[in-house]
Amino acid sequence: MGAKTLTCLSCAQLNRVPEEKLSKGPKCGSCGAALMPGKPVDVDPATLQKAVQNDDLPLVADFWAPWCGPCRAMAPEFSKAAKALGGKARLVKLNTQDHQSTGARYRIRGIPTLVAFERGKEKKRQAGALSQGQIVSWLRG
Repeated sequence: MGAKTLTCLSCAQLNRVPEEKLSKGPKCGSCGAALMPGKPVDVDPATLQKAVQNDDLPLVADFWAPWCGPCRAMAPEFSKAAKALGGKARLVKLNTQDHQSTGARYRIRGIPTLVAFERGKEKKRQAGALSQGQIVSWLRG
């Protein structure tokens, strides 16, 4: 069993986590934050970019804004999906109203948009609000 590199979503420090520990609540060696929080974490553009480039686990970013009705409707479903995916992927949220240039950098045309990244590359994207089941099957599909 190898170790996985994970970026702390709180302090952006890189951590190496043995695979067998991923489901056992690993914590950041620098700040002590949960590395597999089991819920979506709000991130800033720098943390998102570092996690996209360095993480060995799939990372799913929800690009959203507070004024967006479908975004707010999908938020609880996105949280349920984070729990359901456990140690298989990490889910993050990026507020495109606060970070407009990041929305442009990732070519976000409408929100909510989910983008799945694996090992530094965008694997897939999905625009529009989804249920927990749709999010999980989209990611696994």
